[in-house]
Amino acid sequence: MSELQTQPISAEQAALDSRTLRLVRILLPVVVLAAGIAVWDLVVRINDIPPHILPAPGAVFWTLIVDWPVLSQSLMTTLTTTLEGFVAAAVGGIALALLFNQSKWLEYSLFPYAVILQVTPVIAIAPLLLIYLPQQAAVIVCAWIVGFFPVLSNTALGLNSVDRNLAGLFRLYGASRLQTLVHLKLPSALPYILGGLRIAGGLSLIGAVVAEIAAGSAGAGSGLAYRILESGYRLNIPRMFAALLLLSAAGIVIYGLLALTSHLVLRRWHESALGKEN
Repeated sequence: MSELQTQPISAEQAALDSRTLRLVRILLPVVVLAAGIAVWDLVVRINDIPPHILPAPGAVFWTLIVDWPVLSQSLMTTLTTTLEGFVAAAVGGIALALLFNQSKWLEYSLFPYAVILQVTPVIAIAPLLLIYLPQQAAVIVCAWIVGFFPVLSNTALGLNSVDRNLAGLFRLYGASRLQTLVHLKLPSALPYILGGLRIAGGLSLIGAVVAEIAAGSAGAGSGLAYRILESGYRLNIPRMFAALLLLSAAGIVIYGLLALTSHLVLRRWHESALGKEN
């Protein structure tokens, strides 16, 4: 009667499997993207669809090259607004969450208003902000509004999710509130904070685009959202698709950079990063 024997996996084999998995995770989205572009081009060619209704992929990429001076300038405008709104959301959300953690009375007083701010559609707030604020300030505030609440809520959740046994140990040794915050609560909340920042990065881009659309409808603005509106008015659909492509690429890059930052910060000690290769 034979017995099954399990062979231990060597370090070289494990490294090879890890590299293969990373390669598959990169190649599969590329293959899906290539297939989607091929189907898109085939549909346009077979049905002889005019460019002002649905441009072919080649026309979009050619427009991206030809109109790059205009589109790149608009891209930088949108990215600048997104970055300013994101930084404001990150600083404000983390700072307010720290205050909430130190004072429950403050949390009970202000957190409901943060929820109200989050659930109010930014597309309804943007025209009002454009009345009372300068255009650029209003656009930044819209980007801040959308990105603020995820940072606040995730940071507050992380600060309130500290192991009660560790918190009791800190109290037993007479740690001050500041020492407990710096050496226990903040390290424990760091994965939550980074998760909130990843969400806020993409939402800040959405807020900036929404505000630019509101500003563009009044005849001002030079971001990518305004270029999309302008292209629609002129039936320049290839440029519209090119601007949408740049917006999507910007969102992917923002999320990728924030995810990479999170991985680099957590990779040596937190399970969410340690298990990514498994």
